[in-house]
Amino acid sequence: MTQVQFGFTMPADQLDKAQQRSYVDDLNRALTLVHGHFDSAWFIDHLQFGDTVVLEGFTALSYIAALHPSLKFGHTVLCQSFRNPALLAKMGATLQFLSGGRFILGLGAGWHEEEYRAYGYDFPPASVRVHQLEETLQIIKALWTEEQASFEGTYYRVTEAYCEPKPDPIPPIIVGAFGPKMLRLTAKYADGWNVSSTGIRQYRRLVAAFERACAEVGRDPATVRRS
Repeated sequence: MTQVQFGFTMPADQLDKAQQRSYVDDLNRALTLVHGHFDSAWFIDHLQFGDTVVLEGFTALSYIAALHPSLKFGHTVLCQSFRNPALLAKMGATLQFLSGGRFILGLGAGWHEEEYRAYGYDFPPASVRVHQLEETLQIIKALWTEEQASFEGTYYRVTEAYCEPKPDPIPPIIVGAFGPKMLRLTAKYADGWNVSSTGIRQYRRLVAAFERACAEVGRDPATVRRS
């Protein structure tokens, strides 16, 4: 039987500007309470929802990870559009080194057009964002495993790039996916599959679709961790 692990989702948005210290103290208190009961803690990755206070996901996660060495940490999920793939690989490798191997890389194709436009990012069609995510995954894997990586894609490229120190161990990669193209991409590249905010019926349909995607790429679905 597959072991069930519990993760704690940390609030990162809809914060009260006047309660900064209270937020940090409450979050640290909550993470201390889950010690020994939860295996991991997770942040979202958004830049804005209107004028709501939102913390930047990678900075917040790095800060909290340093304070709670018993937990693994990741995002549900990082938007691949917000960070250059090679830089993201370097950021992940750095956090893996500093945290003693507790980083989990969660990635998605992005969806919230408002924050793209507000922060000056192009918001291409979903098919393009999926293709960009695939190139991102290829670049990250190359930088984490090859002595020197080069990649020439439609959207991204790296040339004779080093990523040292190499992450040890290599962080698990989790992809957030719902649609057929994303499920296939997850089956092809990911160690884990993340689905959020779904009911049981929809989740069952997604599981069936994911298992079909695994069959298409020759992957045993049991080898993909689900969250």
